[in-house]
Amino acid sequence: MNDVVTQIERARSIIAARITIEPRIALILGSGLSELADDVDDPVVVPYADIPGFLPTTVAGHRGELVIGVLAGQPVAVMRGRFHFYEGYSMQQVTFPVRVLHALGCAVLLATNAAGGLHADWRVGDLMLITDHIFLPGLAGHHPLRGPNDERLGPRFPAMVDAYDRELRALVRAVADDLGILLREGVYLMLSGPAFESGAELRMCRLLGADAVGMSTVPEVIVARHMGMRCLGLSLITNLALPDGPPANHQEVLDAGEAARPKMAALIRGLLSHIGRAATIPTSQDRP
Repeated sequence: MNDVVTQIERARSIIAARITIEPRIALILGSGLSELADDVDDPVVVPYADIPGFLPTTVAGHRGELVIGVLAGQPVAVMRGRFHFYEGYSMQQVTFPVRVLHALGCAVLLATNAAGGLHADWRVGDLMLITDHIFLPGLAGHHPLRGPNDERLGPRFPAMVDAYDRELRALVRAVADDLGILLREGVYLMLSGPAFESGAELRMCRLLGADAVGMSTVPEVIVARHMGMRCLGLSLITNLALPDGPPANHQEVLDAGEAARPKMAALIRGLLSHIGRAATIPTSQDRP
């Protein structure tokens, strides 16, 4: 039977045959941030094309490969590029890699993204710790958990309050303080894209209580929480998304990602080091 669990196991087994470690932390790198995977020690690189269910990435700044190795002492699986709903994929296809990474042994998901900042006093290059999200495509019916629920993967009605782990957020704050990095915090609002938002839509985002807006991350977090993974989200503010500001473009997103890479890399390395000392990550035997 070619059900989703069978598909997950097929993809997992192909990756597992190439590696000698069990990754504990999954990282998804957003637009302009894929070079962070260069910091992984003893990497095993698996092109998405070699993994059943992993689809081609069609967006500049997304390399389309899975890098498994050690980063800051932690065994990690790093997605160099993600899939987007706006590329024409379903929400289930977009989130399939997260299910595979969980099956490989990952108990934590750290998702990064490029986002537009909705505050005039923020700056391009700021980092924002995601405290909560608003999932407009999901509220409109485009939800990764829509359809029959497979209890082998998770419950029918998973809670999304505190989807972004409080303990891990506290660790990020501590690392940012130690490194002297200004860390914004706020609500991330996902729109489907791929067009950048109109002025009226940006005003709507602010009225809804959002602090940053983007086109990814939330579906992956929902599926990770469905399976019991602990989640953390970091947004790189690549442009100021202001109703009366200059229009956004994708090249500035990539440029901002490159400029902010050292800061984001230092924050992630510090977080992983703190996680190791705090022993906050369960083993695969502890996962639901």
